[in-house]
Amino acid sequence: MDATLSLYESMSQISEAMCQAAQSNDWDHLCELEREVSKLRERLQQTSAALSQDEDSRQQKIRLIRKILADDREIRSHAEPWMDEVRTLLAGGARQRALNNAYGVSRS
Repeated sequence: MDATLSLYESMSQISEAMCQAAQSNDWDHLCELEREVSKLRERLQQTSAALSQDEDSRQQKIRLIRKILADDREIRSHAEPWMDEVRTLLAGGARQRALNNAYGVSRS
């Protein structure tokens, strides 16, 4: 197995774990896994100049990339609603602080 294919395999395994973390709302673990996959992505960019021309490897890489993209869609389907809730919560807090400041209300 060439080095780039090995990196794609690792990224695919991590993206699957990221899906599981998103499905279980384990956002801290999802962030840890994202950092891991980011490091692999950097290594992949550094080694991309030595891409194999072997057709089997190329097809495996295509399959893995498609799986990683499908996992990404799944992760987003769980993360985006949660992020919307957080944005709403933060916006509500900001509005409340603005109202408190406007009317001179202080928290004591």
